[in-house]
Amino acid sequence: MTITKRPSGRRLHLLLALALCAPLAARSQAVAPPQPLPPAAPDPRAPLFVSVAWLAQHLNDPNLVLLHVGPAPEYAAAHIPGARLTSVADLSIGDRSGPGLGVEMPSADTLLARLAALGISDDSRVIVYYAKDMVYQASRILLTLTYAGFGERASLLDGGMGAWTAAGHATSAETSRARVSVLTPLRIRNFVVDARYVHSMLGAPGVAIVDARDTVFYTGARAGGSAQAPQRAGRIPGARSVVWSTLTDANFRIRPASELAAAFAAAGVRPGDLIIGYCHTGQQASAMLLAARSLGYRVLLYDGSYQDWSTRSELPVETGPTRPDN
Repeated sequence: MTITKRPSGRRLHLLLALALCAPLAARSQAVAPPQPLPPAAPDPRAPLFVSVAWLAQHLNDPNLVLLHVGPAPEYAAAHIPGARLTSVADLSIGDRSGPGLGVEMPSADTLLARLAALGISDDSRVIVYYAKDMVYQASRILLTLTYAGFGERASLLDGGMGAWTAAGHATSAETSRARVSVLTPLRIRNFVVDARYVHSMLGAPGVAIVDARDTVFYTGARAGGSAQAPQRAGRIPGARSVVWSTLTDANFRIRPASELAAAFAAAGVRPGDLIIGYCHTGQQASAMLLAARSLGYRVLLYDGSYQDWSTRSELPVETGPTRPDN
């Protein structure tokens, strides 16, 4: 006969404490070291974008979550039926890796709570769209969903609200209120790097650091920041220039693959390069990285971007026009 010894009172309390803490520990796992975000295969463009025709066909799917990115008054006046008003602030935090940083990826637990508050659950199919010209803000939210592990279950509506109304589809002024959903712990896809990592990659073969800001900031003709927090004029040394706003047409639709490829090639980015993207705060870079991923590039995001780099006086900056070897 086997005799099972009951645990002592002290040991029993310890076992109970461990059992209660286990779910919390699972939800608070440390984020893995950054790894380049690979493109989807076989068509890297397919999961990133959906058309107006696709959305019209799937608008009433029970697992669809539609996120409207734009000013609140415009949302109140007209939005795609069922859409929920969302902003970059809803899915970002400030001051995580440096003083004054305004747009940073949240911790896994914070991000989980904020996604759940938007009604996003484990089986959701999430479509993000932008009002008017808010392409980079919507791109940032899509990139955040990718970071959260939604991968091919999150896409951008090509052309945004303008494409929807141009196609003659109905809009709504009824506010869509999301119920807080239940999400299991996120499987973070960490492709976010910091200043130290970027500095270590300066001049590395097969790596293209790409600046998505307007040319005046890239060349140093104009400094970014504000009167309260001015930035050093210039760019990260050796960075290529692919201005985010050139990657969509006059109707804010993503340009054809051939035109996107030409833009990256003109900047000196070679096929197969690993792209590290940055801008002012990590938003415009999101639009550029979205285009890069649609071409099959592996990408990393410097989340602090030039706002962070500029504050680090030990890090070099470069000014002037693009070098011939860029």
